[in-house]
Amino acid sequence: MSDNGTTSSASGEGTAEDPWILSTPPGGSEFEAWRDEAADPPALVVQVGTTQLRYDLRCIDDLHQMLVGAGDWVALGNADEQKEAKPDTVEAWGRSGDNPVGGWYGLKKGLRGRFANYVPPVLEQLGLAEVEHNARNNRMRAIG
Repeated sequence: MSDNGTTSSASGEGTAEDPWILSTPPGGSEFEAWRDEAADPPALVVQVGTTQLRYDLRCIDDLHQMLVGAGDWVALGNADEQKEAKPDTVEAWGRSGDNPVGGWYGLKKGLRGRFANYVPPVLEQLGLAEVEHNARNNRMRAIG
C-alpha cells in the first residue's frame, strides 16, 4: 500500500481488468482476486486456475471488524466446504450463523469454503490485517 492509501499498480488494482495477484497464507499457491461490485450481491471474486470462487463483498469489512473486536491474533483454520471448520477460527466465523450475514460468505454452493485461504490475503493487500505466512497454522490480526 502506498502512502496515499492506494494499492500499487504492480500488485493490481482489484478490478477484473487489473486483479490483485496474491498468494495463499502458506505461500504455496498464487491466485487472482478482484471486486465485482455490479454482481448481485456484490462479490469478491477469487480465480484459482480454472476455478472461480465468489464471496459476498462485505466479507472484507465484516472480517476486519471481527478482527478489531477480537483484539489479537485469530487462527485461520482453512477448510473445504465439506469439512467442519475448527472452532474460533476465521474459517468458522466465515460460515457461522453468528456472523453479520448469518451464515456462509461464500456464494457458490460446493465452493463456499476456503474462506480463510483466500480472503485474509485480500485484507493484507488492503492494509487492513497482518497475516502470518508459515507452512501451517497461520493466524491474522487487524491493523487499524
